[in-house]
Amino acid sequence: MIKTEEKNRIEIVSFSEKNINALVADKIREEINKVISNSNPRIIVDLHGVEYIDSTGFGSFLSLMKAAKNSYGVLKFAAPEPAVIELIDKLNLRSVFEVFEDIESCIKSFSNNE
Repeated sequence: MIKTEEKNRIEIVSFSEKNINALVADKIREEINKVISNSNPRIIVDLHGVEYIDSTGFGSFLSLMKAAKNSYGVLKFAAPEPAVIELIDKLNLRSVFEVFEDIESCIKSFSNNE
């Protein structure tokens, strides 16, 4: 369901699920919280292949962002599918989430903040 890999001291989390909804949101939150438990976590949520996120999924991502900030870390999003971009825009979440077109530009954004 969830795969993590490290690149440039950044944890990249990706999913095998096409839909992030109430059925999988708790499991995703638990797994990402394990990464957040490190001090100063730097996390990219790779949304490539995710076709739909419901309110429970977005709520989980919001709580994960807060947990990352509380650990003096950052959680960003990369490579969303067009349908997910549309949801993010409809819900006005671009002001809340840092969303990047692809993984590489998201990784570069971390070095811009250092």
